[in-house]
Amino acid sequence: MMELGAYLHDKRIIVENTLKDVFASFKTTPGMLRDAMEYMLFSNGKRIRPILAIAACEANGKSSDDLLPVACTIEMIHTYSLIHDDLPSIDNDDIRRGRPTCHRVFGDAIAILAGDALLTEAFRVMADNRYTENISPKILKQIIFEIATASGADGMVGGQVMDVLYDGKEGTKNILNYIHMHKTTALIKASVRIGAIMGGSKTRELKKFTKYAECIGLAFQIMDDILDAEGDEELVGKRLKKDTGKQTYIKHYGIMASKIKLEQLIEEATKSVEFLGDNAIILSDLAKFLGNRAA
Repeated sequence: MMELGAYLHDKRIIVENTLKDVFASFKTTPGMLRDAMEYMLFSNGKRIRPILAIAACEANGKSSDDLLPVACTIEMIHTYSLIHDDLPSIDNDDIRRGRPTCHRVFGDAIAILAGDALLTEAFRVMADNRYTENISPKILKQIIFEIATASGADGMVGGQVMDVLYDGKEGTKNILNYIHMHKTTALIKASVRIGAIMGGSKTRELKKFTKYAECIGLAFQIMDDILDAEGDEELVGKRLKKDTGKQTYIKHYGIMASKIKLEQLIEEATKSVEFLGDNAIILSDLAKFLGNRAA
C-alpha cells in the first residue's frame, strides 16, 4: 500500500492534469474570464475533495479512471465557492492560498462571473460525453444529483447563507452544527459518496462511507476553526484570527473541547471504514491527515 504523502502527491498531479485538459476545451472564453478562473483553480490547492472521491472508489478495489473528470468538477465547484466567499460582501478576504484573492486581482465583477462560470462549467463537464461516456446513465444521474444537492440551497449554499446571517450574532450550537454540516461537510460528503457509488458500494456500505465523510467533513471545519485561532498565517495562506464574530467550535465549546471533539471524529471516521480491511488504509490515513494539518 502506498504511503499517504506519495499517494496525495501522485493523485494531485493526476487531478491537475485533468483540470488542465478540461480548460483546454474552453475555446471562445474571454481572456480575462479565463485568467480569473485559472488564477484561483490553479492556486496551490490541496485537491482534497477529488482525491477523497478517488480514494473511496479505489477502496472498493475499482479503478478511478472513469470517475476522474467528475471528481475534478467538485474542485471547480469548491473553487467557485472560495472566490465568492472572499468577496467584500461576504468574508471580505484579501489573501487566499498565500496570494491576493481573485477579486483583489480582477475586481469584484470578474470574480463573481469567474465563480459563476466555474460552477456552470462543472455541470457541463459532467454532461459532456467526452468525459463521462464510460459511466452508465443511471450512475451518472445519481452522481450529478449528489453533487448538485451538496452544492445548492440544501447544501453548501444553505450553509453559507446561515454563516452570513449569524455573523456577529450570539447564535446557538444547533446553528453552528447546521453551518458546519452544510457549508463544509456537504461537498466533502458528496466527494466520498460519488467515489463509493462509482466503486460499486451498495446501500449498507454506502452508509458507512457516508458516516466516514460526515466525520471528516466536520473534523475538517473544526480544524479550520482551531487554525484560525492558533495557526501560522504563513502556513495557512490566509488571514487568521478573523472569525471572532463567526459561529465556530471555539466560540461555542472552547479550544480544548474542540480538540477533543476533533480527535473523536477522526476515530469515528476510521472505525466507519474498518469493514474495508486493508483497503481502508488510505482513507484512514486521510482522516488523520485532515485532523492534524497545519494549513
